[in-house]
Amino acid sequence: MSPFEHLRDEFSHAWDALIDGWQRLYRRAAGAMTRFSQGSEAQADSASSTALAERSTGWGVLAGEVLDGEDKIVVRLETPGMSKDDFDLEVVGDYLVVRGEKRVSREETQGRWQITECAYGSFERAIPLPAQVNGDQASASYEQGVLRVELPKRQPRERGVKLAVS
Repeated sequence: MSPFEHLRDEFSHAWDALIDGWQRLYRRAAGAMTRFSQGSEAQADSASSTALAERSTGWGVLAGEVLDGEDKIVVRLETPGMSKDDFDLEVVGDYLVVRGEKRVSREETQGRWQITECAYGSFERAIPLPAQVNGDQASASYEQGVLRVELPKRQPRERGVKLAVS
């Protein structure tokens, strides 16, 4: 094998490793990404798990955590500058879908400088749940910029129940 062919093979292996690493990073980070779009959008897309996961990726991150307790799952998301009426929550399959619209603006003058910060847009995030839940018994609260959703776990049905024959 010539030195050029050897170099080409080594470069090819390095490139494949780089692509593989990037794809692993993307898959791991996709669950934390939140899709922001311009203004309100109709949510007519399919509600399948695959479609939710694909729609969940996007342009920003809402910091959050999922806590898996014995009898409930607690999801907390940092969403400063919003009010409780800005959220639309839904349990779809094994996902908690959080939708909303962020409308935050701040203006400040410091000496000769004027600072304007704006964040507008609707968002959607599909959060995978580690266990099956009773969505109709879930509760949500919003306090000091943190959205907290409590989802009671669905109790597994008993197996191996003996029946008497009469």
